[in-house]
Amino acid sequence: MIDLHYAPTPNGWKISIMLEELGLPYRVKPVNIRAGEQFNPEFLAISPNNRIPAIVDHEPADGGGPFSVFETGAILIYLAEKTGRFLPSDLRGRSTTIQWVMWQMAGLGPMLGQHGHFALYAAEKIPYAIERYRDEAARLYGVLDRQLAKTGAYVAGDYSIADIACFPWSMTHKAQGFTLDDYPNVKRWYAEVRARPQVQAGLAIGKFVKEPFDEESRKIMFGQRAKELLGRK
Repeated sequence: MIDLHYAPTPNGWKISIMLEELGLPYRVKPVNIRAGEQFNPEFLAISPNNRIPAIVDHEPADGGGPFSVFETGAILIYLAEKTGRFLPSDLRGRSTTIQWVMWQMAGLGPMLGQHGHFALYAAEKIPYAIERYRDEAARLYGVLDRQLAKTGAYVAGDYSIADIACFPWSMTHKAQGFTLDDYPNVKRWYAEVRARPQVQAGLAIGKFVKEPFDEESRKIMFGQRAKELLGRK
């Protein structure tokens, strides 16, 4: 059994999708990130960066006690290695897949996150910041489009943790003002991945009631109160 400490966000969906794809038994442990539950000591014990998601594997492969993993790239690799699925075992295939997972972790996710913040959530609209991150997000969509044109299939060739890492962030394209018509290979890939029953099941996990997105929630979500909350706990 795996505990999934989770909120329904692009990063949370990566792991709910992966667990559904693998068919592993798991239980969802909701983390209300608008109320600041990510700063609770119990959660910080398994995710010291106070970010969702995190997992606790109660049956790790080494036969020891429960083992926790945080950071989505690390979780995807851990689960892939645990099951022998969605990560090739040959040197080139494995390295290529991990390279694209790291690309998502270092580029696609953070840049789309920053663009979404400044364009959609920031109380003050700063044209330079919006343009800066929109241009970088568009560049990264172009990188993904060219890679998918090269493979003609999925991000690293066969369906893998690279696709599971990238797909949830691509779901934000419409809200962020992008059209996949500008990226025909991404559009083809997006439709194929979204049609997978396991992906649909992963996206449906944990649609629990959200707290109102008021000014207090904004401060908690975007870091203004992080130092204060961490100081208390």
